[in-house]
Amino acid sequence: MELEFHQLERRYEALRRRDPERERRLVASLAERGQQQPIVVVTGEDGRLAVVDGYKRVRALQTLRQDTVLATRWELGEADALVLERLMRAGDADDALEQGLVLRELRERFALTEAELAERFDKSVSWVSRRLALLEALPAEAQESVRGRKIGAHAAAKYLVPLARAKREECVALVKALAPRTATSREVASLYEALVSGSEQTRALVLRDPWLFLRAQAEAKRAKQRERTPHEVLLGELGAVAGIARRARRRLGEVAAQLCANERRELRRAVVLARTETDALILRCDKELGDAGPAAESHDPQTA
Repeated sequence: MELEFHQLERRYEALRRRDPERERRLVASLAERGQQQPIVVVTGEDGRLAVVDGYKRVRALQTLRQDTVLATRWELGEADALVLERLMRAGDADDALEQGLVLRELRERFALTEAELAERFDKSVSWVSRRLALLEALPAEAQESVRGRKIGAHAAAKYLVPLARAKREECVALVKALAPRTATSREVASLYEALVSGSEQTRALVLRDPWLFLRAQAEAKRAKQRERTPHEVLLGELGAVAGIARRARRRLGEVAAQLCANERRELRRAVVLARTETDALILRCDKELGDAGPAAESHDPQTA
């Protein structure tokens, strides 16, 4: 069907992240070829036609001074339509903050609990909680860094959210000091650890110049590695493999009952990959080292 813009209720427009470059390309495409894909609307509780998908197309058509937009109407309630649209976009340019915006809208507008949201999206309650926390616990400066992909959503949820809850001003100071460069999850983890357990002098350096702190930390690590023999390096790496396996086994026992179907499938794939690499390591050890004799016996106290 064809609708005029004044017929559209655009209450969910703020839930979508804007990308000026993509919108410019869309305007050029619509100018050349016309609208190829309809927007999606549903009849809202107030009787108006609410847009659930196609906000960029609406803005582009208005930029081109068009009078109408092609639309298709889903015969669904608003809440179900928002969930379906989000699921259809999984793996697209979607991000955790945008997911959080939709989750918060569903919770507040339709009074859905976190457990109900988790069930509708086939996710865990913790998945819902982490995305809501990005909106409700993170300062605006940190949200902007996540939105601009300067800090990953995973790192923000795991490190910046608890930092903001404990010391909001330090979280803001850290994010500002990191800008405009992009920080990896490992770098954010190192900075968080230094702020939580470091000395007063270390914490001051992290907040003043986090990149200098990271360079100094990396250099200290390289210097330490240079002092180790190849045998010691390999021994440490094998010990790390064993330690990671123990921790993963313990954690699996703690969380297995809470996992949804998707999370179980993802973990099974990860286990297969880990097993493949571990089997290859064992074969290489057998080839290179042969039978190590009694010294190869396990010293893991948990296997006793």
